[in-house]
Amino acid sequence: MKRNSFTQDIDSKRPKLEEEDVNMSADQEQQKKEDFFAPVGEAAEEVDQSREFNDEGIRQTGAQDAEGHPVQEIQSLCMNCHENGITRLLLTRIPYFREVIIVSFNCDHCGFKNSEIQPASSIQEKGSKYVLKIENKEDFNRQVVKSETASSKFVELDFEIPPKRGQLTNIEGLLTEMISDLEADQPARKEVDETLHNKIDEFIQKIKSTLNGDEGRLPITFELDDPAGNSWIEFIPNEAAHKWSHSEYIRSDEQNVLIGIITQDQLDDIRIKRAQELAANKDRNPTSTGFISDQTDIENFENEVQTFAATCPTCYVPCETHMKVVNIPHFKDVIIMSTVCQSCGYKSNEVKTGGAIPEKGRRITLHIEEPEDLARDILKSESCGLSIPELNLELNPGTLGGRFTTIEGLLTQVLEELHGRVFTETSDSMDETAKSRWTGFFENLQEAIDGKKKFTVKMEDPLAGSYIQNVYAPDDDPNMEIEDYERTFEQNEDLGLNDMKV
Repeated sequence: MKRNSFTQDIDSKRPKLEEEDVNMSADQEQQKKEDFFAPVGEAAEEVDQSREFNDEGIRQTGAQDAEGHPVQEIQSLCMNCHENGITRLLLTRIPYFREVIIVSFNCDHCGFKNSEIQPASSIQEKGSKYVLKIENKEDFNRQVVKSETASSKFVELDFEIPPKRGQLTNIEGLLTEMISDLEADQPARKEVDETLHNKIDEFIQKIKSTLNGDEGRLPITFELDDPAGNSWIEFIPNEAAHKWSHSEYIRSDEQNVLIGIITQDQLDDIRIKRAQELAANKDRNPTSTGFISDQTDIENFENEVQTFAATCPTCYVPCETHMKVVNIPHFKDVIIMSTVCQSCGYKSNEVKTGGAIPEKGRRITLHIEEPEDLARDILKSESCGLSIPELNLELNPGTLGGRFTTIEGLLTQVLEELHGRVFTETSDSMDETAKSRWTGFFENLQEAIDGKKKFTVKMEDPLAGSYIQNVYAPDDDPNMEIEDYERTFEQNEDLGLNDMKV
């Protein structure tokens, strides 16, 4: 009788168990489809406590991400209660970016928890700046890698988040965390300074209204600036070009101190050495302004290549920078600068346009009809944006810096740099659809370089410092259109002209 009751009980529960198995299979399948760079610590939730720490103090948990990277544990000192806690580490790759280390700390003694993200690669050769135009609520879901050296800014909201711990989050997470930090101290502020309390409360409501996408609050501009070059804003392929941009820049001496490449004492020594070199050059040539000329004591900028002392931005060994003033016919004088470090091999070259800031910006449109047009000289300044609609190519201001080359040379440089980034840094995480799309883009770009495709080059420079050679000069070029336009308030603001007093 007992056996029959037990059998009947199992039979009655079997449909429920089978249903749970089906649900578990569906959940597991859904989990596989999720991004492998999930929220910090999620991959390390299931830990086999029976595993022991090895001689190096590391324990393998048995958990791993979608690519098979293991989650490891080490014992760490809790900074809250000073007892031993557990730190979980996961080395993983973020698609369209690079490898990172996700760190999650937990203390069983006091319950303190903390999580952060650290770059797995070295400090990059240049700093990087990302700009994202947030136009709807969905844009707040963009993932953000914010290293400990990066600062972020919401331009229209007029506030900036300074460098602090590394984070893998999204834009909404940054704003929500900031709101929580401000609200935590509001009761104390109200007792001390009620006016300040009310202003901060008004600001908090403004942030919440922006997060909700209320009318009039969007769009806003989000900027992420990292001197170490190890931060990132999620990029969505085939989106409008104005929404997302990335530019690189040479770090200043102060930024090198900030990210720990050099110490403040080393920076002081470098500045002293620079001053001594300039003073020595002044003694050798009292009429000069610090430039060194091996031709004559009289500075002739139009006929000579000028050389002056500099410091390599990579290894900080003294090097030389060469400068030459070049007159571009039917345009203006420009300065070509080149730096080569004999110690580490660092090389850079750029073009600077001189003269007063023009009252209007300039748009130049050139229709490439013949392969000979690819040999035209082109000057692209740092403030110039360039687009080629037929190739789906758009270069934001700051991309490639200032360049004086030919149209063929510019397209070749774009092909080489972009191809190296796409198929070296992201090839492991790129799906077949994206890889096919990029392959087609590079094939079209190569056809344009080979003169097999007609296309249109469009340049827009708010400082009117860019140029394309007119082969019909001094007559008008039938294939080229030049238009001067009034700069917008935003363009003047970006160039620092609104607050300039002359």
